[in-house]
Amino acid sequence: MFHTYIFVPLFNTLIFLYQNATTESLGVAIILLTLLIRFILFPLFYKSTKSQIVMQKLQPLIQKIQHDHKDDKEKQAKALMDLYRNNNVNPFTSILMVFVQIPILIGLYKLFSVDFSNLNVGELYSFVSAPEQINSMFLGLIDLKNRSMLMVGLAAIAQYFQGTSALPKYEKGKELSTAEKMTKQMVYMGPIFTLLILWSLPSALGLYWLITSVFSIVQQVYINKRVKINNE
Repeated sequence: MFHTYIFVPLFNTLIFLYQNATTESLGVAIILLTLLIRFILFPLFYKSTKSQIVMQKLQPLIQKIQHDHKDDKEKQAKALMDLYRNNNVNPFTSILMVFVQIPILIGLYKLFSVDFSNLNVGELYSFVSAPEQINSMFLGLIDLKNRSMLMVGLAAIAQYFQGTSALPKYEKGKELSTAEKMTKQMVYMGPIFTLLILWSLPSALGLYWLITSVFSIVQQVYINKRVKINNE
């Protein structure tokens, strides 16, 4: 089922884009595939990112409720649920995106591990023609079939800036809560995880990671400007 409904559609979309929307450049096809995936999933990403931003902006109010009702957990829970409902936010929404992305990332890993010099044309849809060969060189510098320290480094840098764009603005001199400290630490842990994950993988996956991080930064800035909270 995973192969049929995740891998094969991704494989066919990549080959179709390579044949019809690029000058036979695997790198450009991967960029277009990445953008297509992000636009298709945009409503979910938007909701998840918006929920994350609102939760960050609500932290002072959440802490006040926790302090005011520290001796009555029932009142505390009700006040928190009222706050979430008034701001139309679910604190667990961001977890949903993790589960949505996992099968896609696995599918992309399998896709970019394909031997593009010997494609399995039997998995192509009838309207997708098989290319005679795949040009896996990107910008004349990186062979996307192999690992590339340059691509890994760029993906890690993009991951860092994605993390910083998601950070709330903390008041100078304010003592951070445990959750806020963990959030700041993740800005540095994200790039480290990126390096560890992509280190030995084909640079095609690193290119996907880079483009999706850049897209996320733009999306984060856009949503940051639109999000308002209800203090009641």
